[in-house]
Amino acid sequence: MICGFQADRIQITRKQYLSPYRGRGNNNNVSCCTCCYCADESCFEVKIEADSNDITEHPHDDKPRPYLCTVCDKRFTTKACLNDHKEIHTGEKLYSCTQCEKRFANQHQLGYHMNVHSSKYKCTECGKCFKDSSALTVHRRVHSGEKPFECTVCSKRFTQPCHLVHHSRIHSAEKPYKCHECDKAFSQSAHLNIHMRVHTGEKPYKCHLCDEAFSQSTHLNRHMRVHTGDKPYKCHLCDTAFSRSTHLNRHMRVHPRDKPYTCSLCNKSFSQSGSLKTHKRHVHSNRRPYDCRYCGKLFNSNIELKHHVRIHTGAKPYSCRHCSDRFMWHDQLKTHLLKSHNEGTWLTCNICQKKFSRSGDLKIHLLRHGGVKPYVCSECPKSFCTGGELRSHQLKHSDVKHFCCGSCGKYFRNKYYVVKHFKRCSRRLGFIGL
Repeated sequence: MICGFQADRIQITRKQYLSPYRGRGNNNNVSCCTCCYCADESCFEVKIEADSNDITEHPHDDKPRPYLCTVCDKRFTTKACLNDHKEIHTGEKLYSCTQCEKRFANQHQLGYHMNVHSSKYKCTECGKCFKDSSALTVHRRVHSGEKPFECTVCSKRFTQPCHLVHHSRIHSAEKPYKCHECDKAFSQSAHLNIHMRVHTGEKPYKCHLCDEAFSQSTHLNRHMRVHTGDKPYKCHLCDTAFSRSTHLNRHMRVHPRDKPYTCSLCNKSFSQSGSLKTHKRHVHSNRRPYDCRYCGKLFNSNIELKHHVRIHTGAKPYSCRHCSDRFMWHDQLKTHLLKSHNEGTWLTCNICQKKFSRSGDLKIHLLRHGGVKPYVCSECPKSFCTGGELRSHQLKHSDVKHFCCGSCGKYFRNKYYVVKHFKRCSRRLGFIGL
């Protein structure tokens, strides 16, 4: 058996399976190599007998592994395996392809790669070439739909045994790969390798445009979209495009059909749980524990207060990567990139062709076209397009004055008037910087 699978199910011969590794053992009777079917880095022994086709089982066993890597403490059964493994740490790739400039750590890898150029293993369906026959066999299952490896627990099927091995660990909760730094365990060795970069600080994937480095290739690919402007994830309802699938999923809830989070107090629905929490805090709660030390205005959350304080301090934390301009708000930076550097996508009104940088502004604009005013004042018949307009209006019905001038202590009902007064007051008192 190999990795828990019968050899006849995998349909390989002893010669096919062992040919890349012949002569690497001490006497050609025992070879040590990496299993190409379960993608496991653990070494295992394969017995070769003249009158037998048996391939021994490849469990994660306790066979003696006397050869120690001094860099990562991984152990191996033979010196040849250790030497091959060391090439991972050195990063040396001495063998280069003469046709595409790719480089490889050893001749075996280069030899396999050259098969791609020679079209030795070519798919007759799509013309794609592969390094060996086993890779071509696996690829053909894409066209045939064949999934010969079935999970005995949930009957899910897979094209490769390694995928079944990884899947089976979901049921068994087996995590055989442990981090020696923090004891965190993983079901796949690849996940452990990625995790180790948290401890080592290694970031091998570098952007050739801005030199920013990443620990995973997927993070680099995602970052490159910042430079290319590529937005491959499109909404099929409004054609808005996104650079990440998570952003598309979040956007899809903007459309009326998917608002799973409902307020228990007023039955209003929201696309995100965070929006529901914000709604409850702003609409149904009078608690405002955070006050501005400059003007005394009260806020529901600390983050709202931090944003507000920028008005007084003049802080501009958002800088343009193309020029020296800085901005107080992220939306201002986004608009600047669109107007000055043509970076990003304008959102256009399909009625009057007016352009917007924020989807929220476009949504409100469309409500105005339709005359939709869903926010009705509880004190009078007036209605409004946005909740902000309603809240501003409701101050007229209240005797509470939330807005205070930080210079003279005078209170106002409306933000507009306190800002106007504050500028006049600070000039009179000589606070030019404010």
